[in-house]
Amino acid sequence: MDSNPPEVQGLDLTSAGLEEKVIEALRTCYDPEIPVNIYELGLVYKVEVKPEGDVVVQMTLTSPACPVAGSLPPEVESKVRAVPGVTSSKVEVGWDPAWNPGMMSEAAKLQLGFF
Repeated sequence: MDSNPPEVQGLDLTSAGLEEKVIEALRTCYDPEIPVNIYELGLVYKVEVKPEGDVVVQMTLTSPACPVAGSLPPEVESKVRAVPGVTSSKVEVGWDPAWNPGMMSEAAKLQLGFF
């Protein structure tokens, strides 16, 4: 039996390679009120890629009253599911720790003028 990870059209489908592709997909999701993607905003707490291609994204929103609370998690789930090699995706929204601007990447802080 072949123990090498599967390939789809030459893509790296190891857990690390698939995680990189999932993160690329997450960088296409935006909170419409903030012109920075959710990954750079620090809204994504964890990306777990299982060997069979199942992906679980643990994330939060800027606040529980966020106007996209009903639409952003399904969008994230859909975009992750569309990544070649992903067999299923699930988004878990949590509030601990609560998001704060200190969670943003340096690039996001620069883009939003936080320096």
